[in-house]
Amino acid sequence: MESIDFTMDMNGILQSAEEEWTKFQSSKRPLVLVGTATCGRSAGSMDVIEVLNEVSRTRGLNIDIVETGCIGLCYAEPIMSIKKPDMPTVYYGNVDADQARRIIDDYIIDDNPRADIALGSVGGVTLEGIPKLSGIPVLKHQVRRIIRNCGLIDPSNINHYIANDGYSGFRKAITQNPEEIVNEVKTAGLRGRGGAGFPTWRKWQFCRDSDADVKYLICNADEGDPGAFMNRSVIEGDPHSLLEGMLIAGYALGASKAYIYCRAEYPLALERLRLALDQARDYDLLGNNILGSGFDFDITIKEGAGAFVCGEETALIASIEGLRGMPRPRPPFPAVSGLWGKPTIINNVETLVSVARIMQYGAETFANVGTEKSRGTKTFALVGKVKRTGLIEVPMGITLREMIYDIGGGIVDDKPFKAVQTGGPSGGCIPEDMLDTPIDYDSLAKAGTIMGSGGIVVMDEDNCMVDVARYFLDFTRKESCGECVPCRLGTKQMLDILTDITDGNGEPADIDLLVEMAEAVKTASLCGLGQTAPNPVLSTLRFFKDEYVEHIEQKKCTARVCKALIRYTIESENCTGCTLCAKNCPHNAISGKKKQLHIIDQELCVKCGICYDVCRFDAVVVT
Repeated sequence: MESIDFTMDMNGILQSAEEEWTKFQSSKRPLVLVGTATCGRSAGSMDVIEVLNEVSRTRGLNIDIVETGCIGLCYAEPIMSIKKPDMPTVYYGNVDADQARRIIDDYIIDDNPRADIALGSVGGVTLEGIPKLSGIPVLKHQVRRIIRNCGLIDPSNINHYIANDGYSGFRKAITQNPEEIVNEVKTAGLRGRGGAGFPTWRKWQFCRDSDADVKYLICNADEGDPGAFMNRSVIEGDPHSLLEGMLIAGYALGASKAYIYCRAEYPLALERLRLALDQARDYDLLGNNILGSGFDFDITIKEGAGAFVCGEETALIASIEGLRGMPRPRPPFPAVSGLWGKPTIINNVETLVSVARIMQYGAETFANVGTEKSRGTKTFALVGKVKRTGLIEVPMGITLREMIYDIGGGIVDDKPFKAVQTGGPSGGCIPEDMLDTPIDYDSLAKAGTIMGSGGIVVMDEDNCMVDVARYFLDFTRKESCGECVPCRLGTKQMLDILTDITDGNGEPADIDLLVEMAEAVKTASLCGLGQTAPNPVLSTLRFFKDEYVEHIEQKKCTARVCKALIRYTIESENCTGCTLCAKNCPHNAISGKKKQLHIIDQELCVKCGICYDVCRFDAVVVT
């Protein structure tokens, strides 16, 4: 294919974008940014926006207020930043409406940046008492490439993306032979970020080698793992990075039609995607004969109904075709025969954004971090019993210990660490003595878990590992499409055994039976849902077998989670008769007069633990 010169077509777009970005960054008016992604909104960021607009209007302040995406510090949401002319941008966390008013008064009006409550600053001179944002513990160990724009640009403004090297990767790609692009992705060592870690270039090559008049590209943005929000955050904070990656992939594959499969439970992501698609079409970056290059390519959004099984490629394809989302046997693989029987490539959001970054900055830059077999960076949703929850991006090969303690700040209330689960319902649980395991595809597989799409759930001593296995198996059982018997019945039977154990009805033979059934389900299930559903059970049996034995033989749950195995009582020597426990009991199960010993009626007690939490004298005990 001959190279294409369409530089003239882009000159006006680039100039306009750079002018708008310069005006945005160098405005003579104070600029206030508020993170209004889903995490920010759930924490109250829209109330902050409302107050800022009110204060600006009533006091006649000449300020610009802009909504951005999630910068990743979910533990500190809502996050607000202020940039005054010729000054660095100062970030503030956990900002409520009243605090927003005070910060406006103190900094914008009185020139006091409030170092006592500031998170950090970006750019410009160093302000006394305020560290550089990049140097705070949660950020200094990160390498942000995929999410480099999130929280820093207006995701609803295509010019902000273009001015920050946006679509430069596509401009480079469209002048090359498609085979050169595949080789660039190969040189970068990009492996699919959706979980399996299959080499992206090889998957693409299968599709390119297929002889067909029509080929399709699908972006899997469904993200069904509980506790995972990486793809959603990228779309909400930087939607054009996904569109650029899809343009490059479509051109390399010879596809002219693409779909973004995104669950309807992501309304903000869908809203920002639709706006980004309209803007791309207005800029002649989608449609027929893009920028006069001869390349035709367009993208359609397909909303999913939240079925976890549609994370499996063939089930997702069936859903787009209007059928029930159920997997089919493979081969043929979708790269050979996929959507409507045509060669189809399915990549997830992070994989496609990585393609854009590779073409923007080169394969060598992408591969200069990570490990030999797992190159580049990876985004993770760090959640659970960790102090600094949020969206993070780290080089492949960082250890779980570094992620949890250096970035996450350790366990809430400094309680003992128990386990970390990677890979969502399809992954496994890793104990404390394996915290130095590197986070890469091969090391996690050896540990009995998977990378998955990037969910990291941290657990402490208050988590029961038998209950954790039961919870995730219950999830996968409900999400099973029911097509194949091993998954449909096997997960149900395994769940019944786990329920018996947590209810105090377990038997010693149950452990061997669980292992036997888990291996059968893994081996015989049709798709990845069933093949990985037993992972939480097998990993907890491998590393926390003593808890299973305790539940079965001693009828005891040390973590005090399994209600059938615990009992709340009040010790007479510690009870002062303050009545606090009785007042807070939702079922009136506690009786006793003031300044006298209180008693819990075991027949009425639902074991909610409220009495234990509110007692100030350690009188309530759990046995």
